[in-house]
Parts: sequence; structure tokens; C-alpha cells
Amino acid sequence: MENDRPRVLITGGSGLIGGLTIKHLGDRYTFSNLSRRPVEGVPTVQASIEDYDAIRPAFDDVDMVLHLSAFVDDIQDWDGTMSITVGGTLNVFKAAQDAGVWRVVNMSTGSTMCGWEWYEGSPYGKLAQGRYDEAGDDWRMIDYRDEIRPDSPYGVGKAFTEICGRWFSDTYGMSVLNIRLGAVLDTNAPKLLRHFPGYLDQQDAVQMIDRCLSAPKSLKFDIFDAISDNSTRWRDTSHAREVLGWQPTGSSDRFNPDDFRDAPGPPLPSQRS
Repeated sequence: MENDRPRVLITGGSGLIGGLTIKHLGDRYTFSNLSRRPVEGVPTVQASIEDYDAIRPAFDDVDMVLHLSAFVDDIQDWDGTMSITVGGTLNVFKAAQDAGVWRVVNMSTGSTMCGWEWYEGSPYGKLAQGRYDEAGDDWRMIDYRDEIRPDSPYGVGKAFTEICGRWFSDTYGMSVLNIRLGAVLDTNAPKLLRHFPGYLDQQDAVQMIDRCLSAPKSLKFDIFDAISDNSTRWRDTSHAREVLGWQPTGSSDRFNPDDFRDAPGPPLPSQRS
């Protein structure tokens, strides 16, 4: 019965990830939405997460929150990042705590770690540029225990959301599970050469969200890298497999990187004039 399903509030449910979650997991959870735009067929509170008083009622009678909202219009924009990704996320955690929500699944990003591509001779930077022969085949996998190295203000803001979640978990006992999302695209295929290492198939993304929402209540805090089984992947996903039983089935290896040589993506900082 629908009333027996866990009640999950999605912040930013009108975006790509929210739409995929509602479409594929609607038979497992009862969803509501908090965003500036409504979602057809899902109860919605229309408000910005910047406004605590406006969003607070959306958290009543909710078991869990899937926090997707962030400033994505310009990943280099500090003002938008600080106002929405940082300040808005704090509002989300405060509202969840005030309403007695027991779990927040926080959508972080691989951008919290992509600064590892920047140091001189980095194999990860070579992989991002499609220089696979130069990268070799024995690079060290980076995981959740390695130092955070954001690649943008957006990545800095998302790193804050993880740290904020750590504090709410330690202080109040809230379960906070962070997903460092790979490149999930509307075409479900890479669009740039640099997408190949971090590509995340849509179904693998949905499975990760489901695994986090359904994880035992005893799991109070964790960070999971979500990337499909790409041969050029350099972030370790074994932690999610071991703790959550996540089993990705997609891979960027199904696509030909030579088709993207004319659109490699932005240069690394060392290459900028």
C-alpha cells in the first residue's frame, strides 16, 4: 500500500535526477517535491531553499529527504554557490532536523575531487583530456578517504554540504549519506571527452539513490562515489559496493572517445592563459 512506503521529500525534484528518481522509484517511495517549479503528479511546495520560512512546511510528515537542489547555472559563480548551495543546504538540514526527519541523502559531486586532475603530471588530468596512453594503466584509485580537492566554486559548495551533514549527524544523530555523483547526462551518453572517466549511467544513478534511501537506519554517515564501470575511472567505487551492495551496470566503454576529440572540454588551470 502507498501509505506503507517511506515518505521522501525531494529538493529540486524538477531537475534531471529528480525526474529519474520519481519515474523509476515511484513504486517504492511516496515522493513530494520542494523546488521553484512544480512536478506533475507530485505534491510540490514552490519555494527557494534560500528562504527557510518558506520551505519549512515541506518537511512536515516526511521520513527522509533527497537533497538535490544546488546552484548549477554557473559552476564558477561564488555568489550563487554561497547563497543557494551553501546557505540553502544549511536551511535544508535545519528544516529536516526541526521536523524530525531521520535521514538526508545529500547529492554531492565528483567536482569535490576533480582538483586531483590539476597537479603536474597527474594521470587523472591526462585521463580527463583523453590522453590515455600517457596516463598509463596503474594510476592509484582515489576514494572517500583522500583529501578533498574541488575544481570550482561549485565543488567547494558541495564539499561544504558534506561537512555540514557530518555536523548534523554527529550533533543530532541524523543519518546523512552523501553521494558524490558522476556525470549523469540527459542523453545518457558522454557529451565531452572529459565525461568518459566519470560517466554515470542513469540507471546506476537511480540504483545508488535507492540503495541510500533503503540503507539500514544504523548507517549514520557515509560518502559514496557513484561512477559506472568505466575503464578510465579513477575514483574508487568499492566502498558503495561493500556497504550498500550497489552494482553498476553501465559503462562509458560503450562509446567511442574518438568521436569527441573535437570537443575535449575546458582546459586544466595550468593550460589557461
